[in-house]
Amino acid sequence: MPKVLIADNLSPAAVDIFKARGLDVDLKPGLSKDELIEIIPHYDGLAVRSACKPDADVIAAAENLKVIGRAGIGVDNIDIKAATAKGVVVMNTPFGNAITTAEHAIAMMFAAARQIPAANAGTQAGEWPKKAFMGRELSFKTLGLIGCGNIGSRVAERALGLTMKVVAFDPFLTEERAVELGVEKVDLETLLARADVITLHTPLTDQTRNILSAEALKKTKPGLILVNCARGGLVDEAAVRELLDSGHIGAAAFDVFAEEPAKENVLFGAPNFVATPHLGAATSEAQENVALQVAEQMSDYLLTGAVTNALNMPSITADEAPRLKPFAALAEKLGLFAGQISDFGFDEVVIEYEGEVAELNRKPLTAALLAGLLRASRGDVNMVSAPAILAESGVKLTETKTEDSPVYDSLIRVKVKTKATVNAPEGGWRTLAGTLSAGRPRVVEVKGMALEGDFAPVMLYVNNHDKPGFIGALGAMLGEAGVNIATFHLGRTEAAGEAIALIGVDSEPPADLVEKLNGLEHVRYVKVLQF
Repeated sequence: MPKVLIADNLSPAAVDIFKARGLDVDLKPGLSKDELIEIIPHYDGLAVRSACKPDADVIAAAENLKVIGRAGIGVDNIDIKAATAKGVVVMNTPFGNAITTAEHAIAMMFAAARQIPAANAGTQAGEWPKKAFMGRELSFKTLGLIGCGNIGSRVAERALGLTMKVVAFDPFLTEERAVELGVEKVDLETLLARADVITLHTPLTDQTRNILSAEALKKTKPGLILVNCARGGLVDEAAVRELLDSGHIGAAAFDVFAEEPAKENVLFGAPNFVATPHLGAATSEAQENVALQVAEQMSDYLLTGAVTNALNMPSITADEAPRLKPFAALAEKLGLFAGQISDFGFDEVVIEYEGEVAELNRKPLTAALLAGLLRASRGDVNMVSAPAILAESGVKLTETKTEDSPVYDSLIRVKVKTKATVNAPEGGWRTLAGTLSAGRPRVVEVKGMALEGDFAPVMLYVNNHDKPGFIGALGAMLGEAGVNIATFHLGRTEAAGEAIALIGVDSEPPADLVEKLNGLEHVRYVKVLQF
């Protein structure tokens, strides 16, 4: 039974879902890093919010961990790179608190425009400071969205309801989606020049860090209202303070800060500045929603292999998982085969999908094939870590699809270009293809030769010249060594040409036998394969 650790305060409903789905669950919020490292090896899943920080040390100790689920959007507290290298899926819940965060951004915009917190403080202090506060209307003003995804699009909807004009900078926003939302897609320079109000709704990445730099902020309209309910680090806080003091920025409202908890900050005490302590997702509805979602997503993955809202692995729906599973097994075995016969490494990988499989969700299949390919030489690699490892290695990957397959309903072919050697200064190609037969993976092509056979746990791969008597001599040598043949599959280019023998055996052939086989006159290559 998979075991899940909830290491932050989550709604009790999450515990109920894990238990109802048949998982063993422990609720232990507030663990120190050392305490977490000590117990994490016992768990398959880790559910967190923002307080628990699964860093590289924690993940390194997580021997059995398969998934980390973040009840919320931001994953700054999770070392995704370390998780990916370890083969751990990282999920978040991007939709559960989108409405709540959008509402908070709108509330902060109004609070800044009408200076509500300062007016409230003066009024309750008995000052009745009516003349001290002159607000600004938001109707018919231009709102600039930096980020127009799940949250930004909801802010846009509400701003349009306030009769604001909305412009958006988001590289992932299509023109069609912009028209659907009723916003104008612009570049960042245009947004800075036109916006009366700017709100940020983007994750913190290398591309977005300090996106509103001092230089960018100086390009904004005088009197700008600036709202950040997304992530600290997106805005140069010191520059915002200077522009608030000078009056160039008319008002600012921040729910997030570069360092949290923000007990001190350069913005505190600035004129017309409103601050809240990271409350964007702090409603009972949102916390219930993200807790339910993360529990369902983690349970689905641990029980069925379905992947939802993962940040380091292709998504697989619960409906897709059963159909993809046998093709993933085929792809992994083909990759493992190719990896074991590429003795000197490889520079390029080509994956071809033909027939019905070409119309499926191919990303998980490619990940499975790469996992097998890399596991042959690197050991502990899985579908999560394989694509990242291949990308970091600089190996070129090409994927193609063809709707029709000449012979089979579905076919997966992998071509691997091996590294150059003394005997092959330009390298060479290793080509394999396979299909499913009654749901079972089968090899149907090796080096361009038709050859149909099942995968066995141990197989002997022999590449030889097609000569009379060779097969008999090979069988005799295996028999003399006490190696029993379970299956025997042959392929060749033509009579007396190049041939392949793929032999399933009941035990691993001894090294001295393999050496003798490699020394035979008509043998080009012999390899023991493990599946």
